[in-house]
Amino acid sequence: MTTATKEYTVTLRRPHAKQVPIRDSKAKRKVVRAGRRGGKTVVAATVCVDKFLEGLRPLYATPTSDQLETWWFEVKRALAEPIDAGVFKKNETEHTIEREGTKNRIKGKTAWNADTLRGDYSDFLVLDEWQLMNEDTWEVVGAPMLLDNNGDAMFIYTPPSLRSAGVSKARDPRHAAKMFKKALADTTGRWETFSFTSHDNPYISEEALGEIIQDMSKASYRQEILAEDDESQLSWLVYRAFNEEACKINRFPIPKEWLIYSGHDFGGANPAALFVAQDPATGNFYEFNAYLPGAGYSTVDHVTEFKRITEGYNVIQRVGGSHQEDEIRQGYAAHGWPIQEPKISKVNAQVDKVVGMMELNKVFIFNDLYSRLDEIYNCLWELDADGRPMDKIKDEQKFHLCACARYLYSNFTPETVASNKRTRSTSFF
Repeated sequence: MTTATKEYTVTLRRPHAKQVPIRDSKAKRKVVRAGRRGGKTVVAATVCVDKFLEGLRPLYATPTSDQLETWWFEVKRALAEPIDAGVFKKNETEHTIEREGTKNRIKGKTAWNADTLRGDYSDFLVLDEWQLMNEDTWEVVGAPMLLDNNGDAMFIYTPPSLRSAGVSKARDPRHAAKMFKKALADTTGRWETFSFTSHDNPYISEEALGEIIQDMSKASYRQEILAEDDESQLSWLVYRAFNEEACKINRFPIPKEWLIYSGHDFGGANPAALFVAQDPATGNFYEFNAYLPGAGYSTVDHVTEFKRITEGYNVIQRVGGSHQEDEIRQGYAAHGWPIQEPKISKVNAQVDKVVGMMELNKVFIFNDLYSRLDEIYNCLWELDADGRPMDKIKDEQKFHLCACARYLYSNFTPETVASNKRTRSTSFF
């Protein structure tokens, strides 16, 4: 007996020249850098449909509902005929299409960090607008999700500009660019990179593109339209001297014989303290605790917590506040936590001291101090009308832990700290 097989049409958009290699790639990890309206979400939908028709379980995630709906429109359009015929079941609320009775499913969802990606499993994961997501989306949930089935992943991003800084959930706003650079250097074939501009999309009119770019700065145009990872952004970073490859490290127990210092930024709404250990043998500093309690705590509350953090250690010096905040310092001293005024009062001179330490790779930061690292990655110089960095920190009042570090390290001399001589305390000041 012969059973008739009915064929259904899947309607995919014709890929443009820059999209074809992405669709054909066999790499386990693909990183796509593309300009706005370049067709990156369309190629994501196309590849997801391909994988679904192969019997896989693709999962598409993006931080914004608008982007999700764009992807969902393309997927529904492609699979409309077999959906209408009852071959596949569609759920508009969950943004899923599945072959009933099997694990074969395609799904889209909004996600911007690990918690919002949890609850699904997949063997093909797409993270679109990756530059706006927190890194833990991949590190904590995405990568482990693919371990059991040796799944594949595709990361899609547009180089971030200052225009997008306010909506990003990333700790490091350049994490997508760093991934692209690392993937570009891969020689194993596991990673593959792709890049195209907005102009490479033949299906968008020059008039429409002109409307998008008319209010853009030159820097935004290079990044958002030409899809260039602008290395000049590094010059905007106040603490670009921090060597994260060498100096962002895993946590370890601080030896009891190491010297402890604390830096303090005062304020009723946003008080902060940074606790730093120094290895007497090398002079290296290790930032091990960042204190950001928020509003509503008294001086007594703060001191109680400071003493808990440093219990069993020898606290050599506590530094913090501006010259005008001596009354606050006296209040802390009255409760058993004497804080000294920084030796240097000017902000830029304090920054120079911190940068000097970082240039020598003398400052190490535990990689779970997310708030501290977040400030380092986002502390920028203000730009002039031509996009050149000036000598003033942008929104300086927001960077409380950076202020703690400035106050503390301004009491050290980088050249002296570079010495390997063993000492107990004051020769560093």
